[in-house]
Amino acid sequence: MKREAFVIGVDYGTDSVRSVIINAMNGDETASSVFYYPRWKDGLYCDPSKNQFRQHPLDYVEGLEATIKKCLQQAGDTVSKNIKAISVDTTGSTPVAVDANGTPLALHAGFEQNPNAMFVLWKDHTAIKEAAEINAHAEKFETNYLQFVGGVYSSEWFWAKLLHILRKDTSVRHACYSWVEHCDWVPFLLTGGKKASDIKRGVCSAGHKALWAAAFGGLPTDDFFSSLDILLKGFTQRLFTQTYTADKAAGKISKEWAERLGLAGDVIIGIGAFDAHMGAVGGQIEPYHLSKVMGTSTCDMLVAPIDEVKGKLVKGICGQVPGSVIPGMMGMEAGQSAFGDAYAWFKKVIAWPMENILNKPGLADNAPFKKMLDDALQEIIPELSKHAAQLHADEQSELAMDWLNGRRTPDANQLLKGAITGLNLGSDAPRIFRAVVESTCFGAKAIVDRFNDEGIAVKGLIGLGGVAKKSPFIMQMMADVMNMPIRIHKSDQTCALGAAMFAATAAGLYKNVEGAMHVIGPGFDTEYYPDKNNVDIYAKRFRKYMQWGGWIADSA
Repeated sequence: MKREAFVIGVDYGTDSVRSVIINAMNGDETASSVFYYPRWKDGLYCDPSKNQFRQHPLDYVEGLEATIKKCLQQAGDTVSKNIKAISVDTTGSTPVAVDANGTPLALHAGFEQNPNAMFVLWKDHTAIKEAAEINAHAEKFETNYLQFVGGVYSSEWFWAKLLHILRKDTSVRHACYSWVEHCDWVPFLLTGGKKASDIKRGVCSAGHKALWAAAFGGLPTDDFFSSLDILLKGFTQRLFTQTYTADKAAGKISKEWAERLGLAGDVIIGIGAFDAHMGAVGGQIEPYHLSKVMGTSTCDMLVAPIDEVKGKLVKGICGQVPGSVIPGMMGMEAGQSAFGDAYAWFKKVIAWPMENILNKPGLADNAPFKKMLDDALQEIIPELSKHAAQLHADEQSELAMDWLNGRRTPDANQLLKGAITGLNLGSDAPRIFRAVVESTCFGAKAIVDRFNDEGIAVKGLIGLGGVAKKSPFIMQMMADVMNMPIRIHKSDQTCALGAAMFAATAAGLYKNVEGAMHVIGPGFDTEYYPDKNNVDIYAKRFRKYMQWGGWIADSA
């Protein structure tokens, strides 16, 4: 390894993009920067009542430039001159319609304000109907094209979203040449790509969301899609046949972006992947340890040696793809559609009176009052957590279902809704909040149980992300419900850190990403152990959660 070698990891989250500069020799974080998407922050192009969540490509482009420039400014000229590579992770499946040049349609005149020409965010569930049609259609074919995605296709994924947009918007349909995941588009942008056919697709996005599998020789046949809807006829020919693991290079930075960012022209751009997959690497994932990236939703990653899980297909998860997390290992993905979002929902309910009754002309213009109101809003979750932690559950306590944004796994079903039962006149805010938190922990246990039941033994838990770092109350309950210890990774930015590890590997600074993990990874700082006094009651309440959930699912 060269004496001075630095890499940049870029992590696109739901609300913001964050970049970090990492010293590839020792893992030290040299600089970091966060950019909140301005259009997203203003609620543009979204309609939560219709489950429509879209993001404008300019939020992504502006954030990429702003965060990297700020990082370079913080780090200084010596570091800037020794940047060797950049790798990117994004949310997913978050695809967009592009023209033949690979340009998102929203960047063209006439499409600037059209949500259907923008990136369709992972949490967008407008394609529920199309996902159901794909699931029914797949049963007609001898080849089981859903076998590597848990047997159930989700409205959160690539093909369902594409079909929905093509059906809904004639103008986008006629202008759309191809359909590209966010994590594949950003490296294409940075390398100066000019043709959509040249976009290098990562095996992570292709295998987990787009039904690509080596066993099929690539994507399902054109007949599979055209017999579903004639609008999809010929579309596979405009997509891809080859995929790449994230330790490979997509190319070198283009002259335009090198000048725009103030970087040398030989900076390597790595193949992109999803945030949870790179985050699992940043969080130093181990075989058979479930790596839980806990933010607005959760993505749960598990890796295992391919020869040890050969022939095993786990039902109801979000895919199992060789090399999607660590090249050479089987990568398995699961997760919950609402985790932090569930807490944010309850906070919003609690905050409504303050925001809508107290926030009136006169009061709202009073700076001290406004600060007091803002401070109070920030304290809602910590205060609820403090009081909820003092409560003791029993079999009759309030019980909640965590499907506020549908169910991702086990067995994707975005039609399902959240619910709360056992309410009475003593059900105050801390008790209801406690039930919501408990429900997200029960949802997490249902995922672990599915892996175990399908013959993939979960040997440990690793907690990553904002919720894992910030909430001892939730993490202790997670350990109690799971009846397993959960280790919390030191890094606050495991996704960006994982991207940096892949950047270092793509640049040839390490032979493989495991070597980068060993040197760059900072390790763990906290571990929560089950409180044996709580394990039995949670086991009883979990059985009740599963029975009630079965009834809700059957009634949907």
